[in-house]
Amino acid sequence: MRRALLTLCLVSAGCDQMSHQPRYDSYERSTLFADGTSMQAPPGGTIGRDDPALAAELAQRPDITPQLLERGQQRFGIYCSPCHDYSGSGHGTVPARGFPQPPSFHIDRLRQAPSRYFVEVITTGHGVMYSYADRVTPRDRWAIAAYIRALQLSQDAPAALLTPDERARLEAQP
Repeated sequence: MRRALLTLCLVSAGCDQMSHQPRYDSYERSTLFADGTSMQAPPGGTIGRDDPALAAELAQRPDITPQLLERGQQRFGIYCSPCHDYSGSGHGTVPARGFPQPPSFHIDRLRQAPSRYFVEVITTGHGVMYSYADRVTPRDRWAIAAYIRALQLSQDAPAALLTPDERARLEAQP
């Protein structure tokens, strides 16, 4: 018993390598990099999350153009459809596998919400949805919001917007 206890003490004393790892403090000299410092400048083109240019871009709603809607459809397909599905009903593949189901974009509350609401949710997250601010540029957030509006209109367009030919084709469908 005494031998097992001694062995256990010796083994556990030799396992404390995590608290004694070699590391560098900020601004400490280092031989790791050619300039002799341990702290390196960010790569060229890096933008901070709190960059004023990003905030300004997010504050400006772009004009809605076919190109913006097309970009929104593409970004929606990449980032939103796994949970919200391609129609925006909230029946994507992720909730089908047990994750909480997001609300449909076609409910009254979200139909009445301003477009900025969707941009803010993409930026900061909501409920179990995490922020996409590090993945989706401000302009693309606006493009997604515009595409969500197009989805909402596609599911609840007033018949008055249809031409007589379109209305006849719609009524002829079974």
